[in-house]
Amino acid sequence: MSRPRIAITCGEPAGIGPEIALRAALEVGDADCLLVGDASQMKALGSLIAPGRVLRTVQSAAELTLHQNMICVLDSPLAAAPRPGQLDARNGHAVLAMLDQAIDAAVAGTVDAIVTAPVQKRTINDAGHPFTGHTEYFAERTGTDHVVMMLAGDTDDGALRVALATTHLALVDVPAAITTEHLLATISILHHDLTTRFGIAEPRILVTGLNPHAGEGGYLGREEIEQISPAIERARERGWQVSGPHPADTLFQPRFLDDADCVLAMYHDQGLPVLKYATFGHGVNITLGLPIIRTSVDHGTALDLAAAGLGHADPTSMREAIRVACQMVRASQ
Repeated sequence: MSRPRIAITCGEPAGIGPEIALRAALEVGDADCLLVGDASQMKALGSLIAPGRVLRTVQSAAELTLHQNMICVLDSPLAAAPRPGQLDARNGHAVLAMLDQAIDAAVAGTVDAIVTAPVQKRTINDAGHPFTGHTEYFAERTGTDHVVMMLAGDTDDGALRVALATTHLALVDVPAAITTEHLLATISILHHDLTTRFGIAEPRILVTGLNPHAGEGGYLGREEIEQISPAIERARERGWQVSGPHPADTLFQPRFLDDADCVLAMYHDQGLPVLKYATFGHGVNITLGLPIIRTSVDHGTALDLAAAGLGHADPTSMREAIRVACQMVRASQ
């Protein structure tokens, strides 16, 4: 089995992304890592973090195969010298260019997966590029109509995976987005990617309700009756192990999760607070449904930590994101 080739985008240059990307890449022993970022910034960091290691600048991702066991940097030059903790809209274009370079390489097959460090949406938007998040951008750039955000992490009770039926929507807009067709498409992506990307032969998926107590038989809302239950029934007709809708407030306990591979929550702050409480700092964000593999950290740019200087940022989540990306590559081979 060949070594996975992982492109790691360095994210917001004023945040902790460049540091954690480099530190995590230095710890990888079973994959070839390509950092996508400003080569000058990354080499300067390298001289401080790992003065004995050489970072090789390459002009294309294809050169990664020529330099196995070395960390390569695909240059995405910044317009302005980065200052830790201080955003600069002049660098917004370069941040977006990092993503474009990595996506192009993954689509072309010159890398096997992409791991993204956190970006500051404001930097990109202030540079004149409408940007709502990695998930939406990867979907647009790959021409993917429907993607699913899933976060995963290890807990004392085993692996916990939580996927979302909706992502970055205002709460008032969520009920209209919960349709039977949308949910069935989401469950289909979950089932497919848990099988092909994670090697789970018969994924067991628990689906939450939208309303308190899963609607209380219609007294607290009818979305469970009119939209969610029909989607679950249609999924079960396909032979998939899908159950629900379950009340979200009591679902996240071992007696239910021990018999599940993933929970599908209806909205961002229904499922992710539980996941992040249990795994924050070592969880992984995964975009399902793409034609390429993409994972990321479970946190933001942490400008305050970047301003405090090197050594304050924890690369654990980045390291886990790389590890999960490698696992997904191997499961797909």
